[in-house]
Amino acid sequence: MRFEISKVLDAIERRLCVDPAMARAVLDLSEIVRYQDLDQGRPASMLRLGMVVDALGRQLAEEDVPVYVILPRALLSDADLTSNERMVARRWADDGLVEVVPQMNDRVLEVADILGLPVLSRERYEGHRGTYPWIGDPGRLVAPIVGHGGAALVARVGNGQAAPGAPSQAGVRLMSRIWHCPESPCASFGGESGGDSFFADLRQPEQESRPGAQPPPTLRQGAPTCPRHGARLSDGGPRPAAEALAIRVSGVVRQRFVVVENEPLEVGRAPDKGGIMLGQWLSDEARKWISRAHVRFDLRGGELSVTDVSTNGTGIRPGGSMDEDDRLIIKRKKRVLEPTDLVELYPGVHVGRARNWSSGGVVDPVSVLTDAPTMSLRVVPRS
Repeated sequence: MRFEISKVLDAIERRLCVDPAMARAVLDLSEIVRYQDLDQGRPASMLRLGMVVDALGRQLAEEDVPVYVILPRALLSDADLTSNERMVARRWADDGLVEVVPQMNDRVLEVADILGLPVLSRERYEGHRGTYPWIGDPGRLVAPIVGHGGAALVARVGNGQAAPGAPSQAGVRLMSRIWHCPESPCASFGGESGGDSFFADLRQPEQESRPGAQPPPTLRQGAPTCPRHGARLSDGGPRPAAEALAIRVSGVVRQRFVVVENEPLEVGRAPDKGGIMLGQWLSDEARKWISRAHVRFDLRGGELSVTDVSTNGTGIRPGGSMDEDDRLIIKRKKRVLEPTDLVELYPGVHVGRARNWSSGGVVDPVSVLTDAPTMSLRVVPRS
């Protein structure tokens, strides 16, 4: 059983993300692990994080949905967790996969405010509405509850869906800069994420940090501060602009990725190292049509462009229109993309800005709890 639980924690680990461009929701781990009603199990269990992550994936109808996890330092030594769970939590903290703070206070709300993320919590935060008026917006506060066959999410206000909001003005200013922490090592503001961690060599390649993927600082008396160390941060200069894109194949979002300013990125059937590979999701016909490196995305001066580098050419769907009369073809040419334009590599294979698709189109997302011991998940459905 210990080996099975470790495999589940490894699967959950791949969903952890403090990258502002990729995270889909924010939560307090010290709260989630104590939702004992989800499985009628131990007083605290890390597997409940997997249940909530699965619930978010089902609600968004998408695979591999990343979450921004925050935990108070005391959780790293919480006796209600197993020694293995505490070790894993420390590894996540050292690798910068989660954010550690001395005390939670309202850090979850602060991150949600800065990044425009929904909050997964049963707390109502009534006393914080003056500071964070968006608490009453549809989909910004979403409560994990006991559902049929697992956890489910219910929005405090709205239609039950976790919904992003607009980043705060202070957040936009904070996230336009790179910050450095004077404490060393600092997994969040000390350069490459987790570079000095004892566990750094155990990280998966997809968990390596991209340039400018720092989490948001906290503000103390108006000064950007490291949430973990409480030290004032120094300004390291402008943060590279970034645009989150998504690949949709036959109506299903298969992958999200980030294009960073002045760092072109190729997408195709099987591009060279560093590119985005589509081959595993393509039909035989699409695989024959789409080139190894089919298109190149580039972000410069706030403009996202696509250049066809393929053999057969690339379609552009202006405004996302599926009308064949609107479809444009580019071949060995570059085109600046409008906010809702779609790039069509083959019929049914599209790339566009991630925010344009509210649903991933996946009927039954793969669970991170596939390898969980059955006895650890005694789910009691609601009556």
